Amino acid sequence: MNNRHTSEAKPQTIYLKDYQEPKYLIETVDLNFILEAEYTRVVSRLTITHNPDNSAKHAALELLGEELTLISVAVNGVALTDSQYTLTDESLTIIDVPQNTTFTLAIENTINPKANSALEGLFVSNDMLCTQCEAQGFRKITYFLDRPDVMARFTTTLIADKTLYPVLLSNGNKVAHGELIDNRHWVTWEDPFKKPCYLFALVAGQLECIEDQFTTMSGRNITLQIFVETHDMDKCAHAMQSLKNAMRWDEQVYGREYDLDLYMIVAVGHFNMGAMENKGLNVFNTKFVLARPDTATDMDYEHIEGVIGHEYFHNWSGNRITCRDWFQLSLKEGFTVFRDQEFTADQTSRAVKRIDDVNALRTRQFAEDAGPLAHPIRPEAYIEINNFYTLTVYEKGAEVVRMLRTILGTENFHKGADLYFQRHDGQAVTCEHFVQAMEDANARDLSQFRRWYAQAGTPEIKVEQAYDADTQTFNLTLSQSIPGQENAAVLHIPIKVALLAANGTVMDAHLSDVASMNKEFTLELTQQTQDFVFENVTGNPVLSILRDFSAPVKLQISRPLIDLAFLLQHDNDSFNRWEAGQQLVASIIFELIENLKQDKNLAIPDILVTSFKAILEQPTTDLSYLACLLSLPAETYLAEQMLVVDVDAIHLARQFVKRSLAEHLSEQFTTLYLQYNQGETGELNSEAIGKRRIKNLCLDYLTQLDSDNSYQLANAQFASAKTMTDQIAALGSIVNSENPQKQAYLEQFYQQWQGEALVIDKWFSLQASSSQQGTFDVVQSLLHHAAFDLKNPNRVRSLVSAFSQANAIHYHAKNGQGYQFLADQVIALNSLNPQVASRMVSALTQWRKFDKQRQDLMQQQLERIISSENISKDVFEIASKSLAK
Repeated sequence: MNNRHTSEAKPQTIYLKDYQEPKYLIETVDLNFILEAEYTRVVSRLTITHNPDNSAKHAALELLGEELTLISVAVNGVALTDSQYTLTDESLTIIDVPQNTTFTLAIENTINPKANSALEGLFVSNDMLCTQCEAQGFRKITYFLDRPDVMARFTTTLIADKTLYPVLLSNGNKVAHGELIDNRHWVTWEDPFKKPCYLFALVAGQLECIEDQFTTMSGRNITLQIFVETHDMDKCAHAMQSLKNAMRWDEQVYGREYDLDLYMIVAVGHFNMGAMENKGLNVFNTKFVLARPDTATDMDYEHIEGVIGHEYFHNWSGNRITCRDWFQLSLKEGFTVFRDQEFTADQTSRAVKRIDDVNALRTRQFAEDAGPLAHPIRPEAYIEINNFYTLTVYEKGAEVVRMLRTILGTENFHKGADLYFQRHDGQAVTCEHFVQAMEDANARDLSQFRRWYAQAGTPEIKVEQAYDADTQTFNLTLSQSIPGQENAAVLHIPIKVALLAANGTVMDAHLSDVASMNKEFTLELTQQTQDFVFENVTGNPVLSILRDFSAPVKLQISRPLIDLAFLLQHDNDSFNRWEAGQQLVASIIFELIENLKQDKNLAIPDILVTSFKAILEQPTTDLSYLACLLSLPAETYLAEQMLVVDVDAIHLARQFVKRSLAEHLSEQFTTLYLQYNQGETGELNSEAIGKRRIKNLCLDYLTQLDSDNSYQLANAQFASAKTMTDQIAALGSIVNSENPQKQAYLEQFYQQWQGEALVIDKWFSLQASSSQQGTFDVVQSLLHHAAFDLKNPNRVRSLVSAFSQANAIHYHAKNGQGYQFLADQVIALNSLNPQVASRMVSALTQWRKFDKQRQDLMQQQLERIISSENISKDVFEIASKSLAK
C-alpha cells in the first residue's frame, strides 16, 4: 500500500507564537513489536478523541512519521483505502475520521533499526535494540501525534527471538509474558501513568542485570535494576548507589517519592545524549553508568552520580509534569539541572561544585549568548528542536531557577515548588506555570523576573563604589546592560555582596532604610541604574560582590591587583575567593599579552607568587578546593574576555605564567606532591579524592619544567597507579611535555585498555587536546585508527570534539587546516547522524570573535558545509544562522 507524496521544500521555521492546542488527543496506546534488527514490525492501536480545547470542526487527523514503511491503516476496525488517507515522507493524514466520539485507529508499519545510524527512534547498538525518542524520535517508530502535550497511557508487547533478545524491556510494570513457537518469546509492559510519546522506551538484547531494593519514605519497596552487557557487570556498583542516593535526597529535600514498583537503567554504547529519563526505563550512555576505580576517574564518578540524579529527578520535574511544547524545554531541564547541581553539592564539596558549574557556564554558555546562535532560555523559534538542547536552555536555565531561590529564600522557594508539583501533576505546562506557582505560594510579584525567560544575552553589571569616611557610608552604584542590545529589557537581578575590613573579616553594616545590621546582603537590582548605600561602615572596605555567583552576569569593575590578592587570601565566600584568584591571574596574563605584542620581556609580578605561596601555606580541610584555588583560568575563558581573540598570545602568556609559577614554587609543589603521592587506596571519599586532585595538579605544574625529575615523577606514577585518575593524569603530563618516552607510554596504555571503550575514549581525547607540536598530524592519523568509529558518538566526541573545542592553539591554526578538518567530519557525519554533526558545527560559529584571516577561513568552511549535498536541517540551521548578517 503506497500513495506517498515526497517533498523537498527547504527547512521550515517553527514559532512559539503559532502554538495551537492539538485537534485530537490520544487516550490509550497499545503497541505490539515483532523485533528484528533489519525488519521490525510495529502494530499500534490508538484510542483517539477530539480535543474539547480546540475549536476546529471536522478536522483531518495528521500523524507524524518518518522513515517508515506503511502496511495498513484501519479506523474502528475498518481498513482504509488509498483514497481515505494521504501519505508523505513526514506524515500520515486521515482525511475523514469520526467526530464527537472516541474511535480507534490501528496502524501497521515496518522499520529497519540496523540502518538507523542517526540513533533516533529504534536503533541497534552492539547487537542490542534500543530507543531514543526525545525530542521527535517516536515518529521514526510509528505514526503518531508526536508532541509533548499529547499524553496517553501505554501498553507495550515485545516479541523477539529468545537467543538474540532474551531481555525485553519497556516502560512501567511487567504484567505478562510467555513463550511462542520458533524460539520466540513475548513480554507485555503496562505504564499506569499518562506520558507523551517522547518518554516511550524499549530495549531488547543479551543483557545482564544487577538488582537492589529501595524503601521509600512511605515504606514502599522499589526494585532497582541496572542492565549492562556481561563484561560490564563489575562496573555498576557506583551507579546503583548513586540512584539510591538520589532517591533519598529527593525525598528529603523536595518530598518527592518514586511512584512505580520498578526502576530500570540500561547502559548503551551508542547514544547521542548523556541519558534519557524515559518513565521507569532510563536509557543511559555507558559513560554515565560504568565505573571501576581503575577504569574511571574521580570526575567520571561524580558525573555518573550527577547524571543518574538528573534523570531520576526528571520523574517529577519532566515526567509527572512535562512541557506543553518544546519551546518550554527549560521548564524541565533548567529546573532539573538545578536540582542535580544541588544534589551533587550535597554529596561532594559544595564550593568545588559551584566553581565547576560556573566555569562551564562562563567558558561556553556566555560564548553562546554572545554569538549568532544566542537565544533566550525559552526560545521563540527553531528549525530543528534537537539544536536547542543547549547550554542556554540547560545551564543558564538552572541559573534562572537558582536566582528564584535567592530572591525568595530557600524555604519560600520550596513552598513554590510544592505548589507547582501539586497543581500541575499529570499535566503538560509552560515556564509561566512554574513562575506563577512561585508567585502564588509567596504572594510575590515576579513580573519583572519573567523577562529572563524571553531575553537573550548575558547582562553586564557596571560597578561603581565610593566610601565617605566622614559619614561612614559606602555607596554602591550598579548599572545593567546587555552589549549590542540597546533596547534590552531591564531585568530583576539578585546581587549578593559583603564588605571586608582591612583585617580580612566581614564587616557589620546596614543598608539605608533597613534597620538591622548584617554581614551579607542580597541586593535586588531592578532598575537600569540603582544606588545602594551602606551605613555604619567604620573603615574603607574591600567589596566582595556577586558572592556565590548569585546571577549569570559579567561584572565591569576596576580592581587593583592588591585588592584581588587580598580577596584571594581572606574572602569567606568560597566562590568569590576563587574568583579573585582567577581575576588576579587573568589580569596578569592580559598584561603579558600586551607585552608580547610590543616584544617586551616577560615576567610575572611578585604579588602572584606570594599569593600562591600563601595559599600553599594555609591549612585546609578541602584539598579539592585548594586545587581550584591554585588552578589557572582556562584559555577558553580568557578568550571570552577579549574583543578579538588572540589564540597564540593567550596560549603563550598562560603557559609562561604556568611555567613561571612552577619555577618559583617547585619546592612547594614537589613537597605537596610527595606528601599526597603515598598510601593510595583507591577510595572514593572526599579526602582521598582531594589528595589525588591536589597531587595531580602539582604534577601538572612540575611537568612544565621539562626536567628529568618531572619526567621520573610522571613515569613512576603511570607505572604504579592504582586508579584511572592517577594513571590518566600521569599520561596527560607525559603527553603534554617533551618526555622522550611518550609514544611508548601511549602504546602501553592502549594495549592495557583496548578492551574498555570508555578508557580508549580518554586515550583519543588526550592526544587530540595536546598542545605539543605535531598534534594535528596525530589527530588526522587517529581518524584511521582501527578503534575509531564515526558511527559512535562517544568516539567522535573523544577525537573531533576534543580537538575542535579543547585545543585552541592547534584547531585555530592560521592556515585553516583545523577548520577544514572539522568541516570534513561534519559533512561526513551529516548523512550518518545529523544531531551529532550539528553539534560539531558549534566550533565554527564564533568566527566573528577572531582576526580577519581566521574569520575568512571559518566562513569558507561554514559555506562549504551549507552547500554540501543533502544537508540536514539540523546542520543547516546551525551553519546558516552562524553566517547570518
